[in-house]
Amino acid sequence: MNPFASPVSLNMQGQYNTSNTHKYSVILPTYNERKNLPIIVWLLAKVFEEYQLAWEIIVVDDASPDGTQEVAIELARVYGEDKILLRPRAGKLGLGTAYVHGLNFCTGDFVIIMDADFSHHPKFIPQFIRLQQTHNLDIVTGTRYRSKSTPYLSDSQPGGVHGWDLKRKLVSRGANFLAATMLNPGVSDLTGSFRLYRLPVLKHIITLTQSRGYVFQMEMMVRARALGYTVGEVPITFVDRIFGESKLGADEVVGYAKGVWQLFKSV
Repeated sequence: MNPFASPVSLNMQGQYNTSNTHKYSVILPTYNERKNLPIIVWLLAKVFEEYQLAWEIIVVDDASPDGTQEVAIELARVYGEDKILLRPRAGKLGLGTAYVHGLNFCTGDFVIIMDADFSHHPKFIPQFIRLQQTHNLDIVTGTRYRSKSTPYLSDSQPGGVHGWDLKRKLVSRGANFLAATMLNPGVSDLTGSFRLYRLPVLKHIITLTQSRGYVFQMEMMVRARALGYTVGEVPITFVDRIFGESKLGADEVVGYAKGVWQLFKSV
């Protein structure tokens, strides 16, 4: 049975006469994600296998002391070394450079970037793919702040956040409002990090991006718009991490504000 002919698949992926022949590479930056990694890999594999999609996961670990790399090695034995690729680095070098590093090992036509801590659920990936295919988009980004996808898809549900206190919500909203006011990027969630890119598009944008911290995500989207790439948004539900601690601190907040100003002057 063609999985794209099932009711669930038709609802999530759209109606196609042939199966999707593209390959999807997922870059997972990790630091102390030993407990989360096996589950997020299982969820990703489940989605990709259900829709008969070619896939690989590149785990970019920054020398986690909790045994994350050992877990990744075991997962490669279970799923296959062609599916789970551990590409570690010598230390904690930042989120932006983790994507740059992981991109060197991607063999897919499309690249998915996401967190490994369940903040981004793989169940939304079929909607990303459907939106991209329906409108031939260069980038699809998840958004916590829209009720419908853009361009429109009939089955999208409102986005949102679960597990954050009021302070965290205000910081996120404020960061997006600041960037939207100064930079007019045309997307609702600049600080999100759950996205689907065409491989050549990501390679192009990443060579121009100067930020390497949490500002990285914002700059990527601003530069994509400035370069004329097409961007769609899918509402997602963002859930605060289950295991481990958030890596967002005061330094990142200050760095974000500085990054907005630099982009305002240069883009």
